[in-house]
Amino acid sequence: MTNNPLGQSLREHLAWWGLRHFTSDREYFLWQRQQLSVEELNQLNIHAERRRTGDSVDERAFYDLAARPKIFPVLYSQRYEYYEAIGLQAMSHLGKAQDMLDFGCGLGILTTWYALRFPDANVVGVDRSPASIAIAQQKAKDLGLRNLRFICLDLQEEPFSGSFDLVLATHALLQAEQDPGIPSESWRTFDRGHDPSQQMVFEQRTGLARRLDHLCQVLRPYGRMIVCEKTRQLSRRVPFQRALAGRGLQLVQPADPIHYRSIEEVVEDGPFYVLSNGTQTTAAWDELPELDDGTLFNLNTMLANSIDSNAPLYENHGPSAQVAWEELSERTVTQELTREELDGRQVHVELGFVDDTHYLYCANTFDQRQLVMMEEARAALLEAYYLEVIRGLT
Repeated sequence: MTNNPLGQSLREHLAWWGLRHFTSDREYFLWQRQQLSVEELNQLNIHAERRRTGDSVDERAFYDLAARPKIFPVLYSQRYEYYEAIGLQAMSHLGKAQDMLDFGCGLGILTTWYALRFPDANVVGVDRSPASIAIAQQKAKDLGLRNLRFICLDLQEEPFSGSFDLVLATHALLQAEQDPGIPSESWRTFDRGHDPSQQMVFEQRTGLARRLDHLCQVLRPYGRMIVCEKTRQLSRRVPFQRALAGRGLQLVQPADPIHYRSIEEVVEDGPFYVLSNGTQTTAAWDELPELDDGTLFNLNTMLANSIDSNAPLYENHGPSAQVAWEELSERTVTQELTREELDGRQVHVELGFVDDTHYLYCANTFDQRQLVMMEEARAALLEAYYLEVIRGLT
């Protein structure tokens, strides 16, 4: 938690909105049950599931329910550290903006803070939830904000006019959280091909194309766009970045991953992009998998450090598992299966050995990798695991 004056200002603002900061799931859910009835909690769960599996109508219904004055402080307290992380990161890039658009502003929790911190800027918040906008408008009035207005609008259905030198869109452009993205060219690589039709399909099915096109239309020349979406997964990050670049947006600085907690759960979010549509010094787009904590395979080191008889000699569930598997140049494959799944992903499962050490390797075209190694005495465990994985594919 940031202790500087800016961080303190944001925490006071979140408290004014009724949000509380929790670090214990037990304490939060106890407070949740004290604040909301069983019926209200059931309705939230039902609408959350409909939002996850449904369409834009279900999504709007969820946010309308979440905007109820009794519900939103409880629900959005789970996102307390999200508001801290995004708000403070965005604030460092807002200083010169005169006309600012916050797209997908929700209740306006951060929008009202931006307007308070920059009273000379004209700030507009846009969201498609009527109930959320009603709350936002009342809160802006309560705060006496004359430089802020809120508009209820769905860019998927109607156009938006205006001109802004800064546009913010956080968790608003790519809301299809269940969409896996675009697969790699094969299970052996993390590289994506450049198939325009595949990119277009991704942008259309996620709603990204229309939203992003509208925002680019209202962004002034040499304006800036601040974007943060749930695109840590490479299969989502690459097509998302290509959508940005394809519309003439350039990175002002390297994109930063965002880390925060949803109470006890660690959330790996972002990356956080600062973009411009003007010519200036730019950073390069990164289409490589993120570095992970996995160690590369070294047989002598592995055997020397093996002290837990119940643990594998080596286990890696990150992208670096592929590098470790490639280092097994003398491996002998005893069983393997490669197949195409219904969702389009290609899956490869492989069982083999190197000298007296046996291994199981799994890989797919949505960037998941796993390498497990055990001594010969426990080879049967790996074979059982291999068969279990195979059964799960059929």
